[in-house]
Amino acid sequence: MVTIKDVARRAAVSPSTVSRVIAGSNRISLQTKLRVQQAMEELNYVPNAIARSLARSHTRTIGFTVARQADEAFANPFFSEVMRGMSTVAQARDYNILLSINPSAEEEREKCMRLIKERRVDGIIVSTSRMKDRLIDALAEEQIPFVLIGRSAEKPVLSVNNDNVQAARTATIHLFEQGYERVLFLGGDRRLVVTQDRLAGYKQACYEWQRAYDEAYALEAEFSIEGGYRELLEAKERGIAFDAVLAADDLLALGAFKYAETSHYRVPEQLGVVGFNDSPLLSFVSPPMTSVRILAYELGIEAMELLIDTLEKPAKAGMKKEILLPSELIVRASSVRSGGEKTAGR
Repeated sequence: MVTIKDVARRAAVSPSTVSRVIAGSNRISLQTKLRVQQAMEELNYVPNAIARSLARSHTRTIGFTVARQADEAFANPFFSEVMRGMSTVAQARDYNILLSINPSAEEEREKCMRLIKERRVDGIIVSTSRMKDRLIDALAEEQIPFVLIGRSAEKPVLSVNNDNVQAARTATIHLFEQGYERVLFLGGDRRLVVTQDRLAGYKQACYEWQRAYDEAYALEAEFSIEGGYRELLEAKERGIAFDAVLAADDLLALGAFKYAETSHYRVPEQLGVVGFNDSPLLSFVSPPMTSVRILAYELGIEAMELLIDTLEKPAKAGMKKEILLPSELIVRASSVRSGGEKTAGR
């Protein structure tokens, strides 16, 4: 896809100058305008799809993009809580939400850019960030208003996030304090920034408690109950001995519960379990599950407020801002024990 930067290079001007030409600014010389317009024609760049549409027309619709399989996205309470928070603000401020669910990161990028080109949304809320994220790069290069729920690993952008490193560190230390010796990290896709951050917190705790970090104890699973269950079974088959699981999502933690049940291990005596998100699902679990409470509803509220404020106050659109929300480890029976027993990986 041809970008404003490509046009700027061809015309030998800055990207901001190209944006001003597209917006019809009278502060650009005729000679420069002609040079930029010629570059756009040569590169087959369509300006009215992006900058001009955002500058001059408003749909009062916000796009919310999720790069997951549909059944996986709707099965995870985190996304429904984020959506609930966004909807509260959108309704109060007279905006609509267009939900875009995509099975892959590439399809997510293509669909988001098409939504902008077709002038169907005024801005985008991105639900997940990846290492070297092409969607974030494209949105930033085209100067499209967007807010990221999470953290960009490569560049400063408008974002709403939790301190996932610190939260995972606290949760891992809690397990060590309870006497668990071999804590296993059960995470999602390693390309996700949230997985990297929670793994970093786990590593910090291992270092502080003088436990050597072992890559074999950092598992990568599909974000589902079955995904977590399968990875733990495979770890056991590989001879990995563990007596506790720090899961990067409650669905993965529920997979650890299923593993304990089918393997005849008692929670928390033989297997400690800690999850992430503190979702409503946990009220149906026995014993009650320890989890890091992530304020998903508030994440949705803050992301929508931040994006709408940016849209309605364009002068502030260039200001890079990160909102960091607190998290809390909610300790329940699944990770509290009085003494150690045999490890659950054997």
